[in-house]
Amino acid sequence: MKKILIVEDDILAAELERDYLEASDYEVELCSDGDEGYKKAKSGDYDLLLLDIMLPGMSGFEICRRIRREQNVPIIMVTAKTEDVDMIRGLGLGADDYIMKPFNPTELVARAKAHIRIHEILLGESGTEKQEIRYRDLVISVPYRKVTVRGEEVNLKNREYELLYFLASHQGMVFSREALLERIWGQDPTGDTATVMVHIGRIREKIEENPQKPEYILTVWGAGYKFADKP
Repeated sequence: MKKILIVEDDILAAELERDYLEASDYEVELCSDGDEGYKKAKSGDYDLLLLDIMLPGMSGFEICRRIRREQNVPIIMVTAKTEDVDMIRGLGLGADDYIMKPFNPTELVARAKAHIRIHEILLGESGTEKQEIRYRDLVISVPYRKVTVRGEEVNLKNREYELLYFLASHQGMVFSREALLERIWGQDPTGDTATVMVHIGRIREKIEENPQKPEYILTVWGAGYKFADKP
């Protein structure tokens, strides 16, 4: 059974989140204090973290920052704040997603399922992540979610990193836009696949020497995308 840690000082909100997640067959543990939440989170015994931003003791931002340096567990920030700067800061610290209060509990469950599934896909069949992926001048340092190209670090947003890492972990395999939308975004494959094209374009702008003639992420016309085969 997958295990989720909720760090939330609003007890009613935390219990509501717990009830819906437990109804979907997740084991849930609650914590209302940031310092204690960090201690629990760093144990590495969870499949997903739900972090409120404003907490007694350590903030959700600080928990996210520290945990992301130590492990690659999916993190969803949960907050009542609406300022874009908070969302950007949370995602910049390594959060995988962001959800605003008040929210539909079923949406929270759907997002939790999606991020746990994405993480399992990235782990692969062996259940353990590769420490590093190298291809020509591109290096993905998995524990740190760090990408370098030609010796220079590349700043990728979370979805861009997940998409690049997923493709690089399946070199030579072709994935349709619908398949990528479902696997990386956790969305219905009949949804808008334009977001996949946009993210592929952004990644190419950042990693390719000539985005018009990509070496890494290749388009397979009429089928989708693939990471280049091993040279």
